[in-house]
Amino acid sequence: MLPESVRSCWPGLVVDGPLSGGARNEIWSGQLDGVHVVVRHSRRDPDSRSWEWHLLRHLQECGIYLPVLIPSSSGDSDVDGWHAYEYVEGSHPGPKDPRIADALAEVHAVTAGWPQRPGSASSIDLPELLVGGDVDLTALPTGLAHQIVDAWRSARTPSPTCVVHGDAGARNAIIDKQGRCVLLDWDEARVDQPHYDLPVGPAELRANLAWEIATCWVPEPDYARSLVPDFTDAAPP
Repeated sequence: MLPESVRSCWPGLVVDGPLSGGARNEIWSGQLDGVHVVVRHSRRDPDSRSWEWHLLRHLQECGIYLPVLIPSSSGDSDVDGWHAYEYVEGSHPGPKDPRIADALAEVHAVTAGWPQRPGSASSIDLPELLVGGDVDLTALPTGLAHQIVDAWRSARTPSPTCVVHGDAGARNAIIDKQGRCVLLDWDEARVDQPHYDLPVGPAELRANLAWEIATCWVPEPDYARSLVPDFTDAAPP
């Protein structure tokens, strides 16, 4: 149940019930002054959340369509990880809708050189750091960890790093009533190479699959393990 202390920070908030689709974070639907809203709880630490809110403000200023955060009564973007934003009316696009790729390419263009999310690490840095964000390479079987690192290195390009959404796809996009692509759920965003949002070719696709296994190994172990056979089968001869 949504804590009463959270409700009081958004006076007039009426909670309808929980929403499905949040594999790692609690998400609720509600009404605030007659407006349909979503209330979400982030498990990230304060510095990581602050990075996310700063990023979203920057993207909105650059004309990229995102859910609009609703500040609490004290003007804060979140309260102990809880935050509210306007529900986006529309429908999910098809998995190959070019508007998703276009929106992601805009994000990459306006975040070149963006600082890394506190506590996170890119596929470039993780082979040395071993731990960063949701990835803990030491938690994986040694052989699999080596294959994952090799996949990341094989796909590395001279492209500059930028913010990548980290969980881009049709389920995290809405085509609103104006036909605009609105990107949702930036919980897994980080700084990395752009192909982790927009892979081209088998090496980049395999590197992305390697990232999915690594980032889900601890929080979603059954799902991560289900991906390993496809990752192994995609190994170059």
